Amino acid sequence: MDQTQNDLLSPPEHSKEEEGQPKGARRRGDVLENAILQAAWEELEEVGYAQLTMENIAVRAKTNKTAIYRRWPNKVKIVVAAIVKHVPQPDIFAPATGDLRKDVINLLQGISKPMQKIGAETIHALMVEYHGNDLSSQLMRPKTEDKLNAAMKNILKNAQKRGEVRLEQINERVVSLPIDLLRYEILTTHEPVSDSTILEIVDDIFLPLVRQ
Repeated sequence: MDQTQNDLLSPPEHSKEEEGQPKGARRRGDVLENAILQAAWEELEEVGYAQLTMENIAVRAKTNKTAIYRRWPNKVKIVVAAIVKHVPQPDIFAPATGDLRKDVINLLQGISKPMQKIGAETIHALMVEYHGNDLSSQLMRPKTEDKLNAAMKNILKNAQKRGEVRLEQINERVVSLPIDLLRYEILTTHEPVSDSTILEIVDDIFLPLVRQ
């Protein structure tokens, strides 16, 4: 795991005291950190990534830039931290609608909907700032990757019980294909994945392979 991923999963060590505030009004630790991330998220929603500044975050959070830079050294880091905190986690539970097509569509939509909340402008800007790193994997939490594949396997197991597929004829790469294609779309387009793209992944690529 690279340093950026470590930063996302483990906030950096920081001083417990906020500078620049009257002593009786000091906020410390998680209280201050949450206030800063809330301010960053509100700024991102109101003005967008391009216009967001550390100065405005500090003003909104009623703190100073030193308190922010002590925790997040640049705009990219604080925006990613705010997204991780405020955007709902992808829904990685295997749906059970009784139909293979609906189950796969629901799973992919459950993963992609949080990305839509972030917005295309922010995703594109962060992709550029990360210089090609797989930001989509980081925002989708890499530790959930095995759970996503497990969800796909559960969907296919349920489909086998209904007689829709035969698991022994499905290659492991095909099992993970919908998740891989979803991540590829985010990485290459720098935008949330549309419902029409999800339908293409399911109807034109995945289902013909598993229903042979």
